[in-house]
Amino acid sequence: MSQTRENLSRDAQTEVTRVIVKAAQMLASCGAESRIIEQTTTRLGLALGVESVEMAITPSAIILTTLNHGSCITTTRRIHEFGIHMGVLCAIQRICVLTERGLLENVNDVRRHLEEIRPYRYNRYLVVLMIGLSCGSFSLLFGGDWPVFGVTCVAAAVAMWVRQQFAAHHFSPLLNFAATAFVSTVLASSAIMFGWGEKPELAMAACVLLLVPGFPLINAVFDVVKGYYNMGLARWLTATMLTLSATTGIVLAMKLTGVWGWQP
Repeated sequence: MSQTRENLSRDAQTEVTRVIVKAAQMLASCGAESRIIEQTTTRLGLALGVESVEMAITPSAIILTTLNHGSCITTTRRIHEFGIHMGVLCAIQRICVLTERGLLENVNDVRRHLEEIRPYRYNRYLVVLMIGLSCGSFSLLFGGDWPVFGVTCVAAAVAMWVRQQFAAHHFSPLLNFAATAFVSTVLASSAIMFGWGEKPELAMAACVLLLVPGFPLINAVFDVVKGYYNMGLARWLTATMLTLSATTGIVLAMKLTGVWGWQP
């Protein structure tokens, strides 16, 4: 590896910089933790022959610098989020390990493997079905009966379909969450209006659980604990705004129907 670093030219260092910043950009776009982004990118850069990799991660961009025998190259890439994809994260880490072991011999091999990564997407109707069943299962865990389970399943499934439609047309996530919460709450309130089940109010509580921003909140805590305060605060603020948007949709639905979840 030391021989590789000694022979690394300026042009070769530029190519390495472009490849590893692409990996960092993909990791950030798929929702990876900041420490994982930094560690994976640094390991990949060292395996490709540079002496040091320094980077700054911001909520909207990545600034990366490679150092090699006095040569310093800095580049910036904007982060374009395309959702949470742990498959992309695992694929990039696998590429990093293969590079460290010498199974990917040069930067072109790494670039080709990165370009071949495609986020796996489940069938949208299967997602709608499973979301409905999962929220319905929560209503049973909360103490609901089968009529409440049925109403919750339908409300959550329709809400998930609405969420997918808004996402497909690239609406703001804040508007997406508000509309989804509104639709699910309106549908679930029918359990109270028509007296379906012994505890119909549980349907209104369970049908909106698909909107809990758990992943951003978890990453926010991890980032703050590990010293990435900018990313941690940004992710916490994002999760907070999404929660407020969902709350707005729920309150508007309750005002429209005149049904409040705590009424008998």
